[in-house]
Amino acid sequence: MAIQELVGQTRTVRRFTEEKPVPVELLKGLVDTARLSGSARNGQVLKYMLVTEQEQRDLVFPLLGWAGYLSDWKGPEPGERPAAYILCLLDKSLLKGTENEAHFDCGIATQSMLLAAAEQGVYGCRIGAFAKNIDTVLNVAEPLSVMLVLALGYPAEAVVLEEVGNDGEIQYWRDEQGVHHVPKRSLEDVLVKSTFSAL
Repeated sequence: MAIQELVGQTRTVRRFTEEKPVPVELLKGLVDTARLSGSARNGQVLKYMLVTEQEQRDLVFPLLGWAGYLSDWKGPEPGERPAAYILCLLDKSLLKGTENEAHFDCGIATQSMLLAAAEQGVYGCRIGAFAKNIDTVLNVAEPLSVMLVLALGYPAEAVVLEEVGNDGEIQYWRDEQGVHHVPKRSLEDVLVKSTFSAL
């Protein structure tokens, strides 16, 4: 599959087939893909924790915020919750520059993992909205700290892309059939014509 096609198919999914487990070896492969990805200054300041057991998942789920644009939706119901999580952890002992560098790394690493997952039929959701006490609840100790949560599983919803309309509205939404719609700006809207000249 061409990379552009894979990127187009790698959509954020928030409802999963919870009873279908994601193999641990697949999850380890995703972390290995993240490990091989680019890193600011090659600092490699991220570490990862796999969460697959039901008891662990039950601890993680209530700590998370879901879908800010869907204000009347509190997150997936039992049976639709993630089958696995990958906790993206910042190792502060490895941080030499600013924490901004770690945010760049986290974006690159999680996109690599989501692309690799989608290639195998597993989809996910990056979650940066979580309880302030997540480290304490999940026994994540210094110098490690949860930076982002990647929720993963086999999808139980359809996601479609559509072009942003004339109103410029970019909020995602669900129709009456539960299909998740994601507006994307057109190629013409994001390409900026150069007006500078070479000296």
